[in-house]
Amino acid sequence: MRVLGVDPGLTRCGLGVVDGAPGGPLTVTAAGVLRTPADAEIGHRLLLIERGIERWLDEHQPEAVAVARVSGRYNVRTVMGTAQAGAVAILCAARRGLPVTWHTSSEVKAAVIGGGGAGKAQVGATVTRLLRLDAPPEPADALALAICHIWRAPALNRLQQAHAVARPAPARARLRKDTIR
Repeated sequence: MRVLGVDPGLTRCGLGVVDGAPGGPLTVTAAGVLRTPADAEIGHRLLLIERGIERWLDEHQPEAVAVARVSGRYNVRTVMGTAQAGAVAILCAARRGLPVTWHTSSEVKAAVIGGGGAGKAQVGATVTRLLRLDAPPEPADALALAICHIWRAPALNRLQQAHAVARPAPARARLRKDTIR
C-alpha cells in the first residue's frame, strides 16, 4: 500500500509518501514540505498548496491519503489555517476518488511509538528507525501519518465493514400527498 501523509499548515504543509504493509517493511518514497509566503493572501496560499499536492498525487500515485486532524489546543488562527490546508488535501484526494482518513496526533503517536504523549524528537527518531534512514527526515510527522495509516487501515476497514453490516437499512420515507416530488 502506498500512502500520502499530509501534515497540513498554511506556511508549512508536510508531505510524506510511504510504501508498506502491516507487519512488513516500510519504505519512504518521498518527503518534503510545501511552503507558502506568510504575507500572501489566504486564497493564493491555498492555491499554492493545492497545486503542490496535485503534483505529489500525480508523481507518486498513492492509494490512500492520511491527513492530520486539527487539534483545538492551539489558537484559533492556527487551527483555521491548518484546517483550511487539510481541506485542500481532502479535496485533491476526492477529485481522484482516493480514500482519506483523518488521524489525530495522539493516534499517530500511539500507533507509531506506542504512546500518545511522545514529543517531536521521539517521533523523528522512531520514524528514522522504522524507515531505516540515516537521519531524521523532514517532515517526520507526515511520514508518521502515512505509517500510522498503513498499520491501522486493515483494522479500520474491518470496523467499517462490521458497522455497515450491523446497521439496519434505512426505512423508506412514506410520501404524503403534500410532499413535494
